[in-house]
Amino acid sequence: MNSRYQDVLRQEGYVKFQLADVFTDIHLEAELKAIGEAFDQLPVDAYAPEFNRYRRYSRAVILPRTGQVEWLPNTVDAAGQPVQEYFQGPYNPEYAGSYRRFPPLSEKIKANRLVERIIQFDFCQTFWDERDILLPVHVGVHFVKLKVETDEDEAVSSPNCLHQDGEPFTFVHLIRRKNVTGGVNTIAEPACAGRLPHEIKAESVRASFTLKDSLESYGVCDQKVSHYVSPVKKGSEDAAGERSAILIDFQPTVVAPLEQS
Repeated sequence: MNSRYQDVLRQEGYVKFQLADVFTDIHLEAELKAIGEAFDQLPVDAYAPEFNRYRRYSRAVILPRTGQVEWLPNTVDAAGQPVQEYFQGPYNPEYAGSYRRFPPLSEKIKANRLVERIIQFDFCQTFWDERDILLPVHVGVHFVKLKVETDEDEAVSSPNCLHQDGEPFTFVHLIRRKNVTGGVNTIAEPACAGRLPHEIKAESVRASFTLKDSLESYGVCDQKVSHYVSPVKKGSEDAAGERSAILIDFQPTVVAPLEQS
């Protein structure tokens, strides 16, 4: 399924859009409320509690021909708790070559119609070689919250630099932004990976923007760009600050055949 967003993503390496303008055929309030409640209950990221980051992660597959989404089963850690493993190989310098295990999304969220529609819509913006979509495509769904409660707090995404993800496509959908500063997104040339925006030449930056409204979104093609979101701090109001977003990535499950000798 081609769309104007897919065309922009293919040409520019990134695309911005507002899902509320896309999903005009469904009522978003109840689905968004359930998603917001899930973000309220996110556990702290055990790999970096000092960075005020909270998250859950689950894996699914999408059938390219039909758009059907099937969630993959959880595994169990040494303590008998359900987890999902996440591996980025060398692409995240903070956890290079390491598997991370995160608490999974709830069954209620997996059944949330808006979550399913977001996955399907994002997939329709991607583009592949024919061999990549002969089999189901892997989907990673991250719920990530950056939360700050005091003026001294800073919440940091991972990795805290321009980077590529190792998955061909990643999409980010803002759920809530309240009483925070920062959280500025930067899209840059691929060669800028590993550096911060102030460390690269201005002409290497393709875009800089801040997601502010619920369901405001962007997607990137990993081969074409690097990307980054800056840390957040508490705003001027006498209340905790929060930036919550759903991240969705796609990668093929096709294994390339060995070359014949």
